[in-house]
Amino acid sequence: MKRLLIDECLSQTLVAAAKSRGMEADHVVWLGKRGFQDWNLVPFAIEQNYALVTNNRQDFLREYARVALHDGLIIIVPMVSRIEQVRLFNIALDAVETLPDTVNKLVEVFADGSINVTDWPATDVNEI
Repeated sequence: MKRLLIDECLSQTLVAAAKSRGMEADHVVWLGKRGFQDWNLVPFAIEQNYALVTNNRQDFLREYARVALHDGLIIIVPMVSRIEQVRLFNIALDAVETLPDTVNKLVEVFADGSINVTDWPATDVNEI
């Protein structure tokens, strides 16, 4: 089972979308982590075995590039409405469900619904 931590920049409705698929999910706000800096949230997610879901691409790619082992990073790339977040998140979950696990995986979903799944941290520092 995948365990997901939804970042505060995303709608809390994403938790329900994940749970409807049998996944365990929490929202940063519900855990009392509102306002946590990214560099504090990443160790929390790793220690608690969460794959982190965010749309803060630039900052979290940088933070996760410094980590040797993590449970996954899922990025909804565009900043969109709550309804569109849910649609794109479900597309990302479709991709996640096909993976044996999300360990050291970066899953990105784009506005057109396309998905990119790569190993992360990247071996090429220019990918950051």
